[in-house]
Amino acid sequence: MSEQSPPQPPPSAVNESAPHDLDFAGARLAYSIIEALLEHTSVTGDLIALMAQVLDQDTTKALTSTPTWAAYLDSRRRMERTRADIESFTEIMTKLAEEK
Repeated sequence: MSEQSPPQPPPSAVNESAPHDLDFAGARLAYSIIEALLEHTSVTGDLIALMAQVLDQDTTKALTSTPTWAAYLDSRRRMERTRADIESFTEIMTKLAEEK
């Protein structure tokens, strides 16, 4: 069995010059979902920082050498790279709101 690549959005779905491809209600819903996820990510990061402050050095060293910690750091880096996409989406949302 061959592996299938994940489906890609049609070019018009990611074309910044065609903001009309996404209706305002759908865009607003997507925006609110993204906003909630970003808020959760921020709160989770704050919690991790707080918890790290109460761990002793040996526990911290053991924790940061796990695959789970590596996955957390990879995820944080991916979120940083996603920031530009979020800014582009925000611009599209602003245009849609102005046109509505």
